[in-house]
Amino acid sequence: MPIELKMPALSPTMEEGTLAKWLVKEGDKVASGDILAEIETDKATMEFEAVDEGTIAKILVPEGSEGVKVGAPIAIIAGEGEDASNIPSSPAGEGQGEAAPRPDEPTAGGVPSSQPSPPRGEGAKGPPVPAAVETPPASAAPAVPTPARADGERVKASPLARKLAQAQGIDLSKLRGSGPGGRIVRADVDAAAGRVPAAAPGAAPAAAPAPALGTHLVMPGPMEQAIPHEEVKLSNIRKTIARRLTEAKQQVPHIYLTVDINLDALLKLRTELNAGLESRGVKLSVNDLLIKALAQSLMEVPECNVAFAGDHMLKYGRADISVAVSIPAGLITPIIANAGSKSVSAISTEMKELAGLAREGKLQPQQYQGGTASLSNMGMFGIKQFEAVINPPQGMIMAIGAGEKRPYVINDSLQIATVMSATGSFDHRAIDGADGARLMQAFKRLVENPLGMLA
Repeated sequence: MPIELKMPALSPTMEEGTLAKWLVKEGDKVASGDILAEIETDKATMEFEAVDEGTIAKILVPEGSEGVKVGAPIAIIAGEGEDASNIPSSPAGEGQGEAAPRPDEPTAGGVPSSQPSPPRGEGAKGPPVPAAVETPPASAAPAVPTPARADGERVKASPLARKLAQAQGIDLSKLRGSGPGGRIVRADVDAAAGRVPAAAPGAAPAAAPAPALGTHLVMPGPMEQAIPHEEVKLSNIRKTIARRLTEAKQQVPHIYLTVDINLDALLKLRTELNAGLESRGVKLSVNDLLIKALAQSLMEVPECNVAFAGDHMLKYGRADISVAVSIPAGLITPIIANAGSKSVSAISTEMKELAGLAREGKLQPQQYQGGTASLSNMGMFGIKQFEAVINPPQGMIMAIGAGEKRPYVINDSLQIATVMSATGSFDHRAIDGADGARLMQAFKRLVENPLGMLA
């Protein structure tokens, strides 16, 4: 039976994509693992892999097509022994009322590669925030777990699931697949590893409909005609930034708490550590130490290391810090996992690697999706203080201002010190003001007494 290849959801926030390039043509034979196309999402340009074997019977969406909805048919694969020339454009009875696949699940005939290809223009960059996995539409049929496999029977699993299972030492033959046709997908491997998803599907209240993006915005009065201008088409990432930040400010009640922090002890320690690490080629930044301080603060005040999920909360057992990195098309937040338990040298090395991949558009999904809290530092731009927007479903984000010489009271005397302002934004649905204040107090104490972070 012919297989309908559909536009995959290559990220949790993807609603439509651009079919940037076909790497096969009609009549080509393909096997599992072959790269079929490059698809530009709201995060990056991703490679789309084949899962099943067959022949490309028809290409329904030409390359360069924009705004292709997730789940829309893009090609048809003919199975073994089928005449590709007699395949109809849309196989009868297939693909009707099916839910769009998850980013790590295969569509019929194909699966997204876990490694994005190099960026292709503006749309190749990442999103401002990691997002929760979208809930499938109500019309989707529930997945039916596969029965236990007989010895020697081939295990059906997506390439990403196989990779994750191998890395974690999980026997795929012991798992039941929840993907199409009983295929094992990433969610099954994560469940076997005992991970808690970022948010429970269907737990959060329904989002208010956002205004349509990408439409022409009419300026009031004669301004549009009188002022020289050009219309710049929104890239996929810019559309995502607009939608996600609008939703965050509309739906998440923010509370902001600010403290002034004396940086002199931390700057002195950084100088001493860099002298000792020079032979290893490691150079710590102030941001590396602040990542460590935030992670340890969250472990000290676990009431702030949470996510709101409708009628319950997710309380995290470790601190994974999403760090805002500026790229030409917007922001992306690579994650330092379990930052509280890592040395500052390990954090520094990992952060430099992730930031480089982010600017090249080569981050893998697991490197930017998730996180329990975020840190955004605009001190390098001379910004004294700002209030950052929370990255749902996370419960807080720390905004770091510039360190500057200020009058500061030390031991009851007015002196000059290097002082920075740090502002925590907290989701007031999940975090009380007193708990947020305790976290800010812990963060200030660790930064002003940084030897405590190294113990």
